[in-house]
Amino acid sequence: MKTRFLFFLLFILTTAAETTDPTLNDDILGLIVFKADLEDPQSKLASWNEDDVDPCGWVGVKCDSRSRRVAELSLDGLGLSGKIGRGLLQLSSLRKLSLSRNNFSGALNPDLTRLENLHTVDLSDNALSGPIPSKFFWQCRSLRSVSLAVNRLSGEIPATVGNCLTLASLNLSSNLISGSLPSEILSLYGLRVLDLSGNFLIGKIPSGMGRMFNLRTVSLKRNWLSGILPDDIGGCLLLRSLDLGENLLSGVLPETMRRLAMCSYLSLRSNNFTGDVPLWLGDMKNLRTLDLSKNGFSGGVPDSIGSLQFLKRLNFSENSLTGSLPESMGSCRGLVVVDFSRNSLVGSLPSWLFQLGLQKILLSGNNLNGSVRISSASEQTVQILDLSANTFSGLIPSEIEGLLSLQTLNLSHNFFIGSIPVIFGKLNVLEVVDLSVNQLHGNIPQEIGAAVSLRDLKLEKNSLSGGIPIQIGNCSSLTSLILSHNNLSGPIPPTLAKLTNLQIIDLSRNNLSGNLPKELSALPHLLSLNISHNFFSGEVPSGLFNKISPSSLSDNPDLCGSAVNRSCSTVLPKPIVLNPNSSSSHSPSSEFSPENLRHKKIILSISALIAIGAAVLIALGVITITLLNFHVRAATSHSAATLNISDDYMSQSPATDANSGKLVMFGRDDPDFSTGAHAILNKDCELGRGGFGTVYKTVLRDGKPVVIKKLTVSSLVKSRDDFEREIKKFGKMKHPNLVCLEGYYWTKSLQLLIYEFVSGGSLFKHLHESPELNCLSWQERFDIILGVARSLAHLHRHGIIHYNLKSNNVLIDGSGEPKIADYGLAKLLPMLDRYILSSKIQSALGYMAPEFACQAVKITDKCDVYGFGVLVLEIVTGKKPVEYMEDDVVVLCDVVRGALDEGRVEECLDGRLAGKFPVEEAVPVVKLGLICTSQVPSNRPDMNEVVKILELIRCPQDSQADDLC
Repeated sequence: MKTRFLFFLLFILTTAAETTDPTLNDDILGLIVFKADLEDPQSKLASWNEDDVDPCGWVGVKCDSRSRRVAELSLDGLGLSGKIGRGLLQLSSLRKLSLSRNNFSGALNPDLTRLENLHTVDLSDNALSGPIPSKFFWQCRSLRSVSLAVNRLSGEIPATVGNCLTLASLNLSSNLISGSLPSEILSLYGLRVLDLSGNFLIGKIPSGMGRMFNLRTVSLKRNWLSGILPDDIGGCLLLRSLDLGENLLSGVLPETMRRLAMCSYLSLRSNNFTGDVPLWLGDMKNLRTLDLSKNGFSGGVPDSIGSLQFLKRLNFSENSLTGSLPESMGSCRGLVVVDFSRNSLVGSLPSWLFQLGLQKILLSGNNLNGSVRISSASEQTVQILDLSANTFSGLIPSEIEGLLSLQTLNLSHNFFIGSIPVIFGKLNVLEVVDLSVNQLHGNIPQEIGAAVSLRDLKLEKNSLSGGIPIQIGNCSSLTSLILSHNNLSGPIPPTLAKLTNLQIIDLSRNNLSGNLPKELSALPHLLSLNISHNFFSGEVPSGLFNKISPSSLSDNPDLCGSAVNRSCSTVLPKPIVLNPNSSSSHSPSSEFSPENLRHKKIILSISALIAIGAAVLIALGVITITLLNFHVRAATSHSAATLNISDDYMSQSPATDANSGKLVMFGRDDPDFSTGAHAILNKDCELGRGGFGTVYKTVLRDGKPVVIKKLTVSSLVKSRDDFEREIKKFGKMKHPNLVCLEGYYWTKSLQLLIYEFVSGGSLFKHLHESPELNCLSWQERFDIILGVARSLAHLHRHGIIHYNLKSNNVLIDGSGEPKIADYGLAKLLPMLDRYILSSKIQSALGYMAPEFACQAVKITDKCDVYGFGVLVLEIVTGKKPVEYMEDDVVVLCDVVRGALDEGRVEECLDGRLAGKFPVEEAVPVVKLGLICTSQVPSNRPDMNEVVKILELIRCPQDSQADDLC
């Protein structure tokens, strides 16, 4: 009742404002009404008492010393939530309003800027949503600084922002703002700070920015801006920081940028800029940070870089730079970070590399050569040294032990020889050591036990010998131990079980032997353990391989137990036979040592001889029966695997097929799926038919369910060598959101692909055939979209295009995770015939990118992006890509795009969700789907960008600006 009275009184005061002079009570009343809209779980506003004479002593309130009116309200980081109500409109003398780092929600109040004296508004780091009202910028009056960063505001930047001629700082970063940059923003001649980063802005940067001569800081990073940089950008002579990274900008850098002599921070990373690195960069004398990474720059590194005396961080990684590193860079005395990784640089390391006091040296993925020489200077500051994937040779320099600050050492994929230098004793902060894929030999140093901070140790693919040192048990921080593909021998040291942080252990392809320590079963965080291709023996400890693939035990012929499907021999007690000539001081164990058995005559009792004879006869009988059973079973299994398949699908005789067929199971030593072949004959096991073939469910001999796809494009499939090359490539694709390829079967006229079985059915069934009570929630739909995006990004990074993305090829496992099936199968065809792809393979209409209809347009991974966009719209709307009516054909993309243009996109969402979805997530997801279905391939984002955008939509508060390195 009291709150209702306050609202009523506020209404009367507001409507009478034109005829009534403001009084001291206006401030108290306005703040109390404002508080009534809030939740204050920590009672931070307990001091706000409506009975006080004035609010000047309240938490977060500052008053003008003369008028005693509220001049500042700063409630940053107090854990407040609720709406920003109309009570604040009573604070007519308010100059500064700062409510950042809380959880205020709802729409932005457009009347806040009606306060005539307001010059600072900071509502950043909240949960405000909806579009920015045009009215918010309509009457700016004296507004100087506005920050709405890190919220969930959407829509376009209102053109009315051009009215705020007094504005000096505008920060709308990390929101969901879309559309293009309004040209009206260029009329803000007094603007010093402009931060629009982390949004969905598209289009070109408008020319005219050069007229904004007061600009000091501009950040437009993490948007979708495209086109070339305007030539007049060099007119911003006072500019100190320019960040245009992570956009789609292209072309060469305009030469007018050389006039930005005061600029200390320049980042253009992750764009499509081309051409040589300009010589005029040396004219930007004040540069401290220069980041041109992940572009298409070519040519050599210009000598003019040496003119940047104040340069601290230099990142030219992931370009196409050639030539050698210039010696002139030795003049950059302030340099602490250099990153030239993943280019095509040649030559040896420059002399200045270990003389400038660098902290991070990143030169991986080039063609650098020669030996590595490290200065013996007493004070080395290197924290990260990454020279991997080059052609360095010679010994690993022992001077590395002098790099006392070293945290990461990566010399992998080179041609280093000799032994591992003793570097572990002194480098107390060393966390990562990667010396894999070299030509190192000798032992692993025992001094490794001193590396108490070591997290990752990778020494695979060398020629290391000797045993695994027991001192490794002192490396208490170790999480990853990779020693595979060496010549290591001896047992696994039991001290390894002390490393409770271990997650990955790979000891495969060595000469290790002995029993497996039972203590390994107790490692709490172990995710992967591979001991395959060694000489381990004895029983596999129970529980050790419950969550680990049996392939990680393969090629250890003396291992036994349920984990390897091999029974352990029953150990019978040996009869105790005493030598009457021996003294009582000798134990039975010493009496039967190999030496004594050679040199002593042991007298056996008659009962012992009878027992031994009986045991021998029984053993011979067991062996005979076992061999007969094995022979019969093998013959039956082979016959089943051959005859059943050929009888069902082939016209050749069993003998012919047996000679020509080939079965390969990835990661399995015993490729037997005789039960699977039997199940194929049973039509009840058929799961469905698609463009590539018929799918059956079956069970392998070890009880594991799998899916077998019989290809119906046999006449089109490539040769055996090409087929196997592509299939093995797919077999290496491991990702949580990809259906795992387990193996394949080949003959000239029959090809079978063996996949893991995914229990939850297809996405198509969940969307279009499930009852309303079991329909997917918004959270589940978003997780599916994000999982599919991540799996496609993974495929594209490895050069694999799906070609056939649709809801039938997205399977849902028991935990609700999506898994993509049928990826890359079009590559099995001798050529990517568009007619075959469009008419046969793509059996579901609506997902095909328009370029399939044009022979002149190259088929790229942007086809998958188009299909993904259609899939996104299908998931959020619950409608099929194409639906047939009595007199019409309805295309989903067109319907949703029209609804977006008319401002009613929310009406398109699946009605079964019944409003149970966050609008601030749903609308941007729909817009993303439409952008992915752009008719022009170059306008579609790549899947890595899609993943980043989805993560931003889900968690915009996590998209803070990150450091260069």
